[in-house]
Amino acid sequence: MKPCILLDQAVEAFLKDITSNIKNTLQSNYTGTYLHGSVTLGGFNPNRSDIDILVVTKSEIPIASQLRLARFFLQCSKNPYPIEISFLAESQLSPWFHPTPYEFHYSEAWREIYLKEMETGRYKHINEKIKNDPDLAAHITNLNYSGTNFDGPPIHEIFPQVPKKDYLATLLLDFKDCLTNMEQDPVYTVLNTIRVYKYVKDGEIISKKDAGQYGEKHLPYLYNPTIKKVVNAYSKNTNETFSTQELSVFKAFIHSKIEEVLP
Repeated sequence: MKPCILLDQAVEAFLKDITSNIKNTLQSNYTGTYLHGSVTLGGFNPNRSDIDILVVTKSEIPIASQLRLARFFLQCSKNPYPIEISFLAESQLSPWFHPTPYEFHYSEAWREIYLKEMETGRYKHINEKIKNDPDLAAHITNLNYSGTNFDGPPIHEIFPQVPKKDYLATLLLDFKDCLTNMEQDPVYTVLNTIRVYKYVKDGEIISKKDAGQYGEKHLPYLYNPTIKKVVNAYSKNTNETFSTQELSVFKAFIHSKIEEVLP
């Protein structure tokens, strides 16, 4: 095992338990477990961040095993850390295809869906014949950039290099969603739009923590009060209020900046 050197003991123990359960479920179908996102970029906030995981399998995952995985993640996610995890078969990684097919996914956004399906016994999402996720282009790019193999073969032996056009397309979809949802979740969306801007401008992948620091230092002072509140809410868990006007002004600004630097 090659644990990520950025993990504290509690996070590493949590991940070891998850990996052990996954291996017990998949048995000989298991290839490896890989970490990406804030936990490897250095911006992990135990009060706000998901733990982002990719698991690779040798072949398709039987429905019975997917149900077992769903029940497990319903139990362990947010206990104490929320999990976002995708399982991909080796054949789904080569040849590369975008949006990328996958075998199984769990995140807190799916909790209510899985709970309802467990109650009714109608496993619509698990039984879907076609599963693909454009976000996997971003996850795998981030994995190649700063991720680690928590358990399994080295990243370069398993994962392809994602074409930049696919990664950028995924970022811009997320950017569009952030603009739409900024009033509902200003902390996540402001930081994420700055991350997208930083990548499009400089080709650099940064954490939400670094995005806040970059915004405070490099964006016009007019937007500093909004960014400071976002940073405080994210890093210090303070309760901040944001007016519709300030978010609208920031939204217009960051949209115009992206337009300026897009190829």
